[in-house]
Amino acid sequence: MSTSDVTSLTGYGIVLRHWTEHDTPVMVELFDTPDIGHRTPLPSPFDMAAAREYLQMIQSAQASGRRLHLAITVDGRHPRGEVLLNLKTGSIGYGLGATYRGQGLVSRAVRLITDHAHRSLAMPNVFAQIEPDNHASIAVVRGAGFRLTDEAPEQVTDKGRTYELLTWVHTA
Repeated sequence: MSTSDVTSLTGYGIVLRHWTEHDTPVMVELFDTPDIGHRTPLPSPFDMAAAREYLQMIQSAQASGRRLHLAITVDGRHPRGEVLLNLKTGSIGYGLGATYRGQGLVSRAVRLITDHAHRSLAMPNVFAQIEPDNHASIAVVRGAGFRLTDEAPEQVTDKGRTYELLTWVHTA
């Protein structure tokens, strides 16, 4: 199954679907926050121009089979965040609008995309890289059945700061 075959994934009380041009204003609402700017490679501030550029990158990455980016919804329409799967490395990423936190949406989205990676894409392992002090994100992957690996932390420099990422894995 290719990424273009996936129109949506449903399970765990949520619907993951492709982003559309109509979602760019909502992307700004969801992703223009200090914590998303701090913890992700998304630009900050995240304005309409950034949203349009991000959507173009998403569509290009999906068309080329590199990544799958899906909006997290409960109704198939209104995005509350995003979950992504790098189809080359098996790594995931996610972000949720501040208004929607504490509802278990990201945990459910991570479980759903991980199930899809294992069952439909035959990926034996799915990975997440998380900063050691990002307790909310660690709780998400733990709740989805990921375990911390014994790999050495990866040092990353982005947006003028250097930090370490620990690798978590979910095995089929």
